Amino acid sequence: MSMTRRLFAGTTALALTTFGTGAMAEEPVRIALLVKALGIGFFEAARDGAEEAAAELGNVEIIYTGPTDTTAEGQIEVINSLIAQNVDAIAISANDPDAVAPALKRAMQRGITVISWDSGVAEDARALHLAPSSDALIGNTIIKLAADHLPDGGQVAVLSATSTSTNQNTWIAEMEKVMGNYPGIDVVGTVYGDDLADKSYREAQGLMQTYPDLDAIIAPTSVGIVAAARAVEDAGKVGEVNVTGLGLPSEMAGAIESGASQSFAIWNPIDLGYAAATVAYNLSTGAAEAAPGGTVPMGRMGELQLDDTGTGAMADPFTYDASNIEQFKDIF
Repeated sequence: MSMTRRLFAGTTALALTTFGTGAMAEEPVRIALLVKALGIGFFEAARDGAEEAAAELGNVEIIYTGPTDTTAEGQIEVINSLIAQNVDAIAISANDPDAVAPALKRAMQRGITVISWDSGVAEDARALHLAPSSDALIGNTIIKLAADHLPDGGQVAVLSATSTSTNQNTWIAEMEKVMGNYPGIDVVGTVYGDDLADKSYREAQGLMQTYPDLDAIIAPTSVGIVAAARAVEDAGKVGEVNVTGLGLPSEMAGAIESGASQSFAIWNPIDLGYAAATVAYNLSTGAAEAAPGGTVPMGRMGELQLDDTGTGAMADPFTYDASNIEQFKDIF
């Protein structure tokens, strides 16, 4: 399904059938959307999608929450607070898959439904994981975006989020598996900006100083890609170093216009928040079960097909460049 269609598609008959029986509940189903850190545009867009799902379902309260910085300790404090509030479900994008697991297990023991989305947690600390896309496809996409503009090969470096971030580490590993498909492309280093704009900016500066022949920076994080593009602009290296990876159209429009980025990709975070809230609702109300190999309805996003680990992918990533950035930059 195209990005445009997903953005504007109405409620499907499947969604109406699935949600009809729960809409008359007296008490709202309280779903906590626990993000890596507050103040990040990607997660704010996901919040909008979760609120869309809540309005569609009719008896859901979204609690949008997270720490002020991207630490496991901060998320653990929030989880403990949510347990005390006895919420119905926690949908978490984790800063560390293992560090938050004991707190999430306590939540499950209290009868709280726990799912992870975007960045996963230990398998025994959640009912399922909603991946935004296929890990293999994302890994191939981020290196292909760089290689497409380097027909003769060249040096690329990776600017990731935290060293413990589940999703970024998985995507980088998948990228490394397909490097043989891109002869002449040399990954010279990987650095971590901890999803902080100032640190990511400094790390991008460091990459360009350490590798003077660097041709591209791949940032599989919406914070890092913006910071890297600004670092390239400030260094006067537009046209020499291409910044690509995963970012938001609203935040990357300037980089596309300046030429600091030729193209980038992302799934729709509005859809991701919508799907996470819908899946959490269906599990917490007993409308669906997170059985390995089974399916869970995601409303207008269709059905989540789970593998043997209880992981399912929402949709394919979508590439943005000068040909379509104007269409999407005011949406998210």
